[in-house]
Amino acid sequence: MVQRAGSADLPLHGGRVPRWLGERMTKLGAIITQAIVIEYGRDELLRRLAHPFWFQSFGCVMGMDWHSSGITTSVIGALKRGLTPLAGELGIHVCGGRGQNSRKTPEELIAIGNRVGIDGGALAQTSKLVAKVDSAAVQDGFDLYLHGFIVTDDGKWVVVQQGMNGDKRQARRYHWLSEGITSFVDSPHAAIEGRKQGEIVNLADRRADASRKGQLDLLASLGPDRIVREVIALDPSRKSKDTAQPMLPHLIMPAHHDVREEDVNMKRLHGTLAAAADRGPEDFESLLLMPGVGARTVKALAMVAEVVHGAPCRFSDPARFSLAHGGKDRHPFPVPIKVYDETIKVMKSAVGKARLGREEELQALKRLDDQARRLERYVTGPDLKEIVAGEFRHSHEWGGRSVFGFEPPPTASARKSESIFGKHDA
Repeated sequence: MVQRAGSADLPLHGGRVPRWLGERMTKLGAIITQAIVIEYGRDELLRRLAHPFWFQSFGCVMGMDWHSSGITTSVIGALKRGLTPLAGELGIHVCGGRGQNSRKTPEELIAIGNRVGIDGGALAQTSKLVAKVDSAAVQDGFDLYLHGFIVTDDGKWVVVQQGMNGDKRQARRYHWLSEGITSFVDSPHAAIEGRKQGEIVNLADRRADASRKGQLDLLASLGPDRIVREVIALDPSRKSKDTAQPMLPHLIMPAHHDVREEDVNMKRLHGTLAAAADRGPEDFESLLLMPGVGARTVKALAMVAEVVHGAPCRFSDPARFSLAHGGKDRHPFPVPIKVYDETIKVMKSAVGKARLGREEELQALKRLDDQARRLERYVTGPDLKEIVAGEFRHSHEWGGRSVFGFEPPPTASARKSESIFGKHDA
């Protein structure tokens, strides 16, 4: 039986992903997805997408705002754009989205079912049930506005949907996974993201079975009007504390925009930077022969490699992955476009060769990730402020861009300041 995996707060942010970033997120998201499928299979990809911590890290490494609700919308949108042309090859289909797109999910699923030979009608019903459970059976103060349904050719699926609480300026993301589900009203969630905000009425919990049956009995014997009068007469302070759900592990994404040292596991970050500085294992040098690929790109590649290969425990600090390609709002630093494009180029080459049975480049990336894990046990390095300051010093050189525009050249005094990254290209 699937149990909830955790919960987290996501600050509710407005705005749109700029085209220059959305196009790159589409490319990198599709390439990372292909790498995971090649290495671990489609079922593992679905498990990753159903893991709220990994999902957040995935969005961070793609340059989206590291802590905001916008990661959910932008990741689902990027995957839909990037994977739709590859659906015939990968057997993975992304449906739904935000607002009106979410309401089109059932018809999209029926069309996919007719095309690949799975029961699209049953999947459409599943989509509606999942939405109903999180909007009606789980009354936690969040109104659903996004519903993403990812399904494979063999009928397995994951659902990622999100609700908002406008008064509190917060969002909550819900993850569902078909693997292991036997009932939609008996603890079906793979995970719910959202900070605990008082008691949650969750009629989908197995412990609410008696309550569900009791409500049906009341409705039959008393009728709705009588039930409303009885509820108004109740004293809310007499609610039993015994029925409160136990605390679950949860990720709290803070409201502050800047990435702070307490948001990052510095030992892991130092391990990644050290492995990149050493260029990883010797056979990784072949990747560096590609024009324009330098030490800064290797740092980003090391974080992408962890998103592909890392175990679930590695994603407890999603903010760390924002140090791969920054963020569109200049937090932790502007998106280094030249680095981002080189990351896409290297990953595209590795995945393309792996499709032809030549996995040496993908394996080199895996060994880079392995080396980072070994080094993190004992290496030290600069603090986060120094790392971010170094990124800003090189931002113009690396094509730094944000929603505010391109980064200007550094001042004369800043040029004289020695970068902690040393002299190197992207």
